[in-house]
Amino acid sequence: MDFKNMQFKISTDTDRGLCRKGCGRQDHQLNTYDWLADVPGIDEDTDLVEVQFKNTRKGYYHNIYHLDLKKGDIVAVEASPGHDIGVVTLTGRLVKMQVKKASLKSADDIKRIYRLAKQVDMEKYREAKSREHDTMIQSRQIAKNLGLDMKIGDVEYQGDGNKAIFFYIADERVDFRQLIKDLAATFHVRIEMKQIGARQEAGRIGGTGPCGRELCCATWMKNFSSVSTNVARFQDISLNPQKLAGMCAKLKCCLNYEVDDYIEASRKLPSREMILQTQDADYYFFKSDILAGMVTYSTDKRLAANLETISGQRALQIVEMNKRGEKPLTLSEDGDQQDNGKPVDMFEGDVTRFDKTRKKKKNKGQRQQGAGQQQRQQNARKGSRPRDDRDHRHYQHSQQRPNAEQRPKQES
Repeated sequence: MDFKNMQFKISTDTDRGLCRKGCGRQDHQLNTYDWLADVPGIDEDTDLVEVQFKNTRKGYYHNIYHLDLKKGDIVAVEASPGHDIGVVTLTGRLVKMQVKKASLKSADDIKRIYRLAKQVDMEKYREAKSREHDTMIQSRQIAKNLGLDMKIGDVEYQGDGNKAIFFYIADERVDFRQLIKDLAATFHVRIEMKQIGARQEAGRIGGTGPCGRELCCATWMKNFSSVSTNVARFQDISLNPQKLAGMCAKLKCCLNYEVDDYIEASRKLPSREMILQTQDADYYFFKSDILAGMVTYSTDKRLAANLETISGQRALQIVEMNKRGEKPLTLSEDGDQQDNGKPVDMFEGDVTRFDKTRKKKKNKGQRQQGAGQQQRQQNARKGSRPRDDRDHRHYQHSQQRPNAEQRPKQES
């Protein structure tokens, strides 16, 4: 690298970081980084190729003609009928894992790749894509006239323009046989209706979640697992629908991410219904920090009274002692010491130190101003001469000029 002349060499392997061959275009959703892209001969393991189309729709195809494909290539693939145009998003060994996660019903779902897209293919592709928005608006009006309780969220034309896929959302079963006839007569293409859920609709549109990151369903998540309110209960999250719901108005998918850890950690804590008996009083469960393994107990079953926080291990010991008919003196006896100190703040400084500095400067200015006024008052009482040169000259001139009483009278 020549930093002086600003000449650099682009690295194609991982000796300087991420491999550029494994990175794809950032304008596509569900982008996957191919961390095996720089391994020699990795494409010889399989001829499967992952191809992405509009939004989050992906397909898997056989590279039977052994084309030299890499991430980002635009290819023409087999469709029924005709062909479709898509972008290669993954090749090599990782495609096998993606196919396994996709849970394809049969091997017939995997079609072939014809060729790299030609100029004629791209012209037909752009012409078909330019009709999608108008088709969606007209199809919504047709569905409204038929009185169907459904929402057509998006329309995707096939690369050759012979077929159109209508993505719709419906809470109940919809009889759209008449709708298909009207759509085919209006647009003169083959019609395919595909129902999607609210989560898939959110992933198709995209957006930013309350965590500040782009939605998981729009970046990497392909399969959606069910989320129940029990997941929130395991993690001690308040059942507030406004906070638990995501952009799709369903329960957030991220509630499933850490629930297994919470379930495993909660097994080390006693049951909430257990009452800890000591010689002083009976303690009831108040709250718990599952991941930290700490439990807080109260002497009142409904109110926070005489709260004491102990470890889960100490609580289990007291439970075993109560089963044997023994009662410890206190909860924290022979256990961990109660930490009554304040939580440690990582910021050790005082946030009001700047205010104190300003206050000192203000007080200093006021003291100087007060001292100046006091000095002027003393000078006025003593009749001292002013310090300013102009005032001094004016003072001397006034002293030399005689008053009217001191002037000599002119002789008549």
